[in-house]
Amino acid sequence: MRRLKRVLIPSADRGPLRVMFFITSMPVGGAETLLVNLIRRLDRSRFSPELCCLKDKGPLGEMLAEEIPVFSNQISSKYDVLVYRRLARLLEQRRIDAIVTVGAGDKMFWGRLSAWCAQVPVILSALHSTGWPDGIGRLNRMLTRITDGFIGVADAHGRHLVENERFPLEKVFVIPNGVDTQRFQANHRSSELRRQIGLPTGARVAGIVAALRPEKNHELFLQAAAAVRKQIDSAHFLVIGDGPRRQPLEQLTTELGLGDCVHFLGTRSDIPELLSAMDAFVLTSHMEANPVSILEAMATGKPVVAPSVGSIPESVRDGETGYLFNPGDLEQVSERLLDVLSHPDRAKSMGQTGRELVQASWSLDRMVSGYEELIEMLYDKKCAAAQQDRSRRAQITQRSDSASSSAASSARSSS
Repeated sequence: MRRLKRVLIPSADRGPLRVMFFITSMPVGGAETLLVNLIRRLDRSRFSPELCCLKDKGPLGEMLAEEIPVFSNQISSKYDVLVYRRLARLLEQRRIDAIVTVGAGDKMFWGRLSAWCAQVPVILSALHSTGWPDGIGRLNRMLTRITDGFIGVADAHGRHLVENERFPLEKVFVIPNGVDTQRFQANHRSSELRRQIGLPTGARVAGIVAALRPEKNHELFLQAAAAVRKQIDSAHFLVIGDGPRRQPLEQLTTELGLGDCVHFLGTRSDIPELLSAMDAFVLTSHMEANPVSILEAMATGKPVVAPSVGSIPESVRDGETGYLFNPGDLEQVSERLLDVLSHPDRAKSMGQTGRELVQASWSLDRMVSGYEELIEMLYDKKCAAAQQDRSRRAQITQRSDSASSSAASSARSSS
């Protein structure tokens, strides 16, 4: 596809920059919820966001479609190599100034390639994990040269992108995940919600908020629940989220004899209230970077029990805001969850410390301003480079014209 020349106008001298976010789909999940919050909070006087889902919109995409332009079903299969042409035409028609791919895989590859073909000034990739599903394959690594920046979600994640994924240091930027601490805080509806769910009075409640996918390792959560239940008869467990693993997880719950105390609640819109109804939050993933679910739980004042993977130790400070365990270690996660549920005063103190930490370091406003500043900085840098290139070309043309004029004058004089 022929690359077209674009005249770039500095951000201070033009209208809002048009930013297109690329993602596969928008089910209810941590990265997707984070993207919704980012899009909604972008300063509309400076940015005009749009969304492109390579596959279906998903529930969050349908919701955003009522607020911004949303495009979906752009790719027919993993072998649909002509998708880059369709995406490039879309970017040209929408006159997009910057793209941000969210996560690895197809959207990272086709989004960047099509943006390069459409001569989009700023090309960024935001990543949210330290392994699958955000492992960077050979094809995606080949497009490093045309990418202006790779966004990590915590300091340790940024180091991972440099040391393990081998991205150039100068192209790696860290923008910590952020949560709305006004929305996520202790909620007075928690007692009422407990009754609606069917939790007995005085129940000790632990919960997990995560899509029911293999990497989230809900099996470990259920096995830990079984161990804790043997020690605390009043313990109940909430599983919030949905996904392809629901049926086998429900079957495992029955096999473990937990049918009366594990509650599969599916996709919910009242996450702050559900977190408030818990006594402890648990995550059991094989791998993570800086999961937003942990930050939301901490903002709600809940102690967290989580694996020591990725950047989690930056927020879950062992013994201060919760407990860490070695990933996959059933004995450790069971002991730590039992400790939290057995000592309410200690759990409450950890939760308060966690909320203060989130307010100081992982606010939504800080995350949004990080994206705004990065996109504008890179765009204006491209504008300056384009201006220098035009000036250099003009000087070359001027010298060439001057030389031609002198040669013509000499020729007339000699004749």
